[in-house]
Amino acid sequence: MTETKPIELSIEGMSCASCVGRVEKSLAKVAGVQQATVNLATERAWIKGDAQIQTSDLIEAVKKSGLRGQTGRTRPK
Repeated sequence: MTETKPIELSIEGMSCASCVGRVEKSLAKVAGVQQATVNLATERAWIKGDAQIQTSDLIEAVKKSGLRGQTGRTRPK
């Protein structure tokens, strides 16, 4: 069984539901991502994926969607 880890990102520049969909689609394309959920109101993304996922790859995926991402708060387990 593959170990998973949760990652939280802060997303800047979202203004509508279309932005949310674009970011979720970009994050889902990153190798190892199992689930990506984006919240417009809080400007946050929660990603669940394989333990070897690099945060920098996720931030790059957000950038490719036309927005800016950065590491969010660490969520307690």
